Amino acid sequence: MKKLFYLFLALFIFSSAVFAQKGIDRQTERIKEEGNKTTPQRSNGAYRSIDFGKGKTKVREPLANPYRMNARRDVLVGKILDILKEKKLIVNESASRLKDGIIVTEPFVFAKGAVITRNELNRYAVLPSSDTSWTRGRYALTIEVRSIDGIKNDVSVTAKVEGRSENGLISEWTTLQSAGAAEDEFLVKLVELITGTVIDAPQDTDQ
Repeated sequence: MKKLFYLFLALFIFSSAVFAQKGIDRQTERIKEEGNKTTPQRSNGAYRSIDFGKGKTKVREPLANPYRMNARRDVLVGKILDILKEKKLIVNESASRLKDGIIVTEPFVFAKGAVITRNELNRYAVLPSSDTSWTRGRYALTIEVRSIDGIKNDVSVTAKVEGRSENGLISEWTTLQSAGAAEDEFLVKLVELITGTVIDAPQDTDQ
C-alpha cells in the first residue's frame, strides 16, 4: 500500500514540474512576441536611416596659407593696410617692416564678457578642456608678403590668439592655439579685394 502511495506522489510531483515548465515557456514566448512588436526590424542587416532631405550643407575649405597672388608686392602691401584700417586693426609700427612686406598688428579685442567670449574664442582658437572662465578674446596678425618673381607673391597670415581668464583674484592673458579662422577671414578679404572674385560662402547643395 505504501509503495502505491509513493508512486502516486511521485507522478503528481513530476506532472506539476512539467506544467510549471510549460508555463514558463509560454511566458517567455509572450515576452518575445511583444518585443518583436516594439523592436525596429532590420532591412539587409541594418536599420533604415532617417531621410532629412537631399539638401546638405556645403562648407568651404579654408584658403591656402600662404596664398599665391598675381600682384606686385607694393600693391599687396597697400591693399593689406587698407583692409587693416577697414577692420580697425592698428599696425604695430615698431614690429612691422613694410618695405620687406612684413606687417604686424596690435592685439584686436573681438570679444568681451563671460557670456559670449567662450563661444567667440572657440571659433578663433582651440580651447583646452577646462572650466576656465574666459572674459575677453583678442588676436594679433602677422602678415608677410614674399616675392616669387616681379609679379607673383605668396601672402601668409599668422594669428596670435589670446584669451583672458579671471578667477576673482587675478586676471591674465593666455596664448591659445589658433583655429585658423582669423587667418582665413583676412585672406578671403584680400583675395576678394585684389581679384574682384567673391569667395563662395557655405551654401545648400543637392549633392
